[in-house]
Amino acid sequence: MPDPKKIVLAYSGGLDTSVILPWLKGRYPGVKLVAFAAELGQGDELEGIEKKAYDSGADEVVVADLRQEFAERYCFPMIRAHAVYESDYLLGTSIARPLIAAHQVRVAHETGADAVGHGATGKGNDQVRFELTARALDPSLQIISPWKDPRFIADGLTDRETAIDYAREHGIPVDQTTKKIYSRDRNLWHISHEGAEIEDPAKEPDWANCLVTAVRPEDAPDEAEVVTVGFEHGSPVSIDGERLPGHTLIEKLNALGGRHGVGTTVLTENRLVGMKSRGVYETPGGSILYEAHKALEQLTLERDLFHEKIRLSSRYAEIVYNGQWFHPLREAFQAFIDRASEVVTGTVRVKLYKGGCLAIGAQSPESLYDEKLASFAMDGYDITAARGFIDLFGLPMQVVGLREAKRRAARSSIAR
Repeated sequence: MPDPKKIVLAYSGGLDTSVILPWLKGRYPGVKLVAFAAELGQGDELEGIEKKAYDSGADEVVVADLRQEFAERYCFPMIRAHAVYESDYLLGTSIARPLIAAHQVRVAHETGADAVGHGATGKGNDQVRFELTARALDPSLQIISPWKDPRFIADGLTDRETAIDYAREHGIPVDQTTKKIYSRDRNLWHISHEGAEIEDPAKEPDWANCLVTAVRPEDAPDEAEVVTVGFEHGSPVSIDGERLPGHTLIEKLNALGGRHGVGTTVLTENRLVGMKSRGVYETPGGSILYEAHKALEQLTLERDLFHEKIRLSSRYAEIVYNGQWFHPLREAFQAFIDRASEVVTGTVRVKLYKGGCLAIGAQSPESLYDEKLASFAMDGYDITAARGFIDLFGLPMQVVGLREAKRRAARSSIAR
């Protein structure tokens, strides 16, 4: 395969992508580099990113504010699916990568690039997410992955410590040091932390140095706080009655949940590539939204539909985790989920206190809850129907029970 003439690199300004820019210049003489940075709610991480990219070797820099698209076209469909990976992970990094990669392909088309590149390592999940998206949206683009290039390793870039040394040698400023070497991914939905003491599953994370948006539960206010979240067709639309754009809504809940220590998870997860890894995730706003969404689904979805959706949610989460956002199976699942979510409309009150968030009340014009049927009173309910129902529902078990009784009797007779 011929060397690329122009590469669009998914650029965050962090350690990995910062060292990759000058390395690519040396690896592909004459190549033009486009640094593409996506604004997904990283806080001040993008401050000065254009200058940093140019100083590191970029020929062009493109920065796109994708916060609202990220919230409303990626996070909210995922909320409607109620997707959670391995019981704990709300998929903050997983859901962001397809969006970044999709716009990376767009920028490649707009700038005439023949390749896209990323800074994900050969051990992680992100390499799959970037590359599957590029393959789905434009298979003609060459994919450049330096951490899987033998020459990258031959140049001494084998881990984050050597990457820090490389950055210093090339005058590239990075936040990491050998003493504080967390690998972080931050966006509107969450912050993930890996590395340092977190890699030891026997150790408690160093919360003072680790946490960014959330406080420890013991440091949260002593007074509980209640927030009301409004939903329409499964998507959040308001906080305490105020309608907000998706990204603003998540930002407000992040601040609120973080203040109360909500949404911090320590997870040893199974990566797609096979090994286990341990990380700390902060998802304060997402945790509030998932708790509220769950309560509203419980109120509005018919039983069999609700149970089937729960089963599907786990598979949907795997698809997102595995980088298959643009896979036809995810899109087909989404059609089912969105049809089911048409009735998931209403408001939910969530109480926040010392790291916990609990839905304490929900209302919906689509509610299936009937107080008369749910009460101990028998008005409007034919109790005689229950007898026949149980007789028929339990008939298979009764037949098996009769057979087992005969078998026991036969064994007893032989024993005598």
